[in-house]
Amino acid sequence: MTGEGLQATAGEASLAVTSPADGVAVVTIDRPEKANTIDDPIHYALTGIWQRIERRGDVRAIVLTGRGRVFCGGGDRDQWPSLIEDRHYRRNKMNEARAIVVNMLRCELPIVAAVNGPAVGLGCTLALAADLVVMAEDARLVDPHVAHGIVAGDGGAALLPYLIPPAQARSILFTGRPVEAEEALRLGLATEVVATDALDARAVALAAQLAACSVDAIRDTKRAINLGLLQQALPALEMSSAAEASSFDTEHYRRGVGYPVAGGGDGDDRRGAGG
Repeated sequence: MTGEGLQATAGEASLAVTSPADGVAVVTIDRPEKANTIDDPIHYALTGIWQRIERRGDVRAIVLTGRGRVFCGGGDRDQWPSLIEDRHYRRNKMNEARAIVVNMLRCELPIVAAVNGPAVGLGCTLALAADLVVMAEDARLVDPHVAHGIVAGDGGAALLPYLIPPAQARSILFTGRPVEAEEALRLGLATEVVATDALDARAVALAAQLAACSVDAIRDTKRAINLGLLQQALPALEMSSAAEASSFDTEHYRRGVGYPVAGGGDGDDRRGAGG
């Protein structure tokens, strides 16, 4: 997606913000060489970019997408050693993860996720927290937290059970299986599925349609819809993010990511964060 660039703040070098249509801002995760994984600067920027765009006054709808063939590959693996070794760093990341979800839900502007490829881990959460989700026909949603030995704490366990039947949420989260675009549409996780080469234009057109609506009507309708979701999901988000933080201390997780474990145990501490 191209267009007139908006001013970015420090730390947002890998979040491109453009304006391809009147009243529409497109936020693009711009690390295609790293599968659009979320490094520290992007993670922090995602906590506040929604309200920063909201305050501009000339934007009335937001599109979120990824550069290239991946929407978002989740957390950057280069951060994993710090998440294991540095509890202060880990706590900050969990606080930021909660803020990303809450601030997306509380943003007064409608957010359209244009899912152009795999949305993995936090990438899946970003899609789930958007107001409308347009998926390319070859895109998919994946939350592999549990499969990697950690609690699905940055949004999946808090949001999915309120968006789809709990049994389906359990299947997706417990197994880490991919949800292809057509299944996402059937489950109600996607608003629509379009041809890959039509995704950008469709997402911008949808955002422009929303931008042409009454700002007050969109804002207060979103508030009303998300009020119940926030009331139900926030306690689960607090619990699951704290549990995820504890997961990084388990041998099961550390061995799973190839991290040295002292003592030479069997590496199968399945008590995890919730035991």
